[in-house]
Amino acid sequence: MSAESGDHAGGQQIPTAPVPQKSPFYFREQYATLIVRGNFMTLAAKPMVIDDGEWLAHQVVEQFRLLNEMIKVIQEVNGHTGMPICNPRTCPTMSGGGGHTYTWLDQAGRPCRISAAHYISSVQRWIKGKIDDPNTFPIEIEPPINGPYPGQASGGMLNTGSTPPIPAGPTSLNQPLSQLAGPAGRNWVGKAAGFPENFESDVRSMYKQMMRCYCHLFYAHWVDPFWHASATKELNTCFIHFVNVGKLFKILDDKDMEPLRPLVEIWVDKGLLPAAVTAGSSGSATPGANSREGSSPAPQSAATTGVNAGVSDSVAPPGVGQ
Repeated sequence: MSAESGDHAGGQQIPTAPVPQKSPFYFREQYATLIVRGNFMTLAAKPMVIDDGEWLAHQVVEQFRLLNEMIKVIQEVNGHTGMPICNPRTCPTMSGGGGHTYTWLDQAGRPCRISAAHYISSVQRWIKGKIDDPNTFPIEIEPPINGPYPGQASGGMLNTGSTPPIPAGPTSLNQPLSQLAGPAGRNWVGKAAGFPENFESDVRSMYKQMMRCYCHLFYAHWVDPFWHASATKELNTCFIHFVNVGKLFKILDDKDMEPLRPLVEIWVDKGLLPAAVTAGSSGSATPGANSREGSSPAPQSAATTGVNAGVSDSVAPPGVGQ
């Protein structure tokens, strides 16, 4: 019998069983532990006296702060190489696991692959620009006529001041709700507190980009540096808080969470996260990410359109990255 015939029987190839693929460590329940106890759903619950828009703004700013702390871990310089842990050599593309690779839109609107470090730093600059923009996150809000304005967001990000509020609609009790909502019957999250009509759409885009950063942190850096630095519990804790806020306010689509779905399901089964389906693609302010590849606002130009749902989608939502 020749060496070649050892793979055949009667001229037919013997089928071989596929080698089972082990799930990543971060998808295993024993590693899905946290640094705090309790129900994360209570952390994001809005106090009754706080405006919806102001509370949402506070939550988004806080989630961005926590994500930045995790990103700092992969930006630490390796003493042996003299380069950050996440660099163009180790992470030439923005990969998020499960075949997901996120692309950036260049100035011509074409998706292009850039390094994860470049992608993440661009996301950080873009989100910070949104938060610092008073047209998106109002800096000063006038107290309502019937009393003091209830609370502040993000450590004083929203302070009472002289900016006039958006005029309210008719106050007659006989008026339908559609007219009470304001001009043309339009209403939106944060309208009463002075937030713009596209505020929720911008928040969805910001959350989508932060989710992609978390996907890369787990997929490419769970072992190095988080496991080596004994910081996986901290990463898990920041991420579960992030997902909980996204689910509660319906600003994070299930398809955007797909790369880390097994981990999310562990926490849902434990009762640590709500099991309700988040906002779907229909009627969503920001379309969900493509299951294999998505695109984002181009770093080269702040005027370029922003988050693209994927290569198959040709139109990005307005206002992103502008």
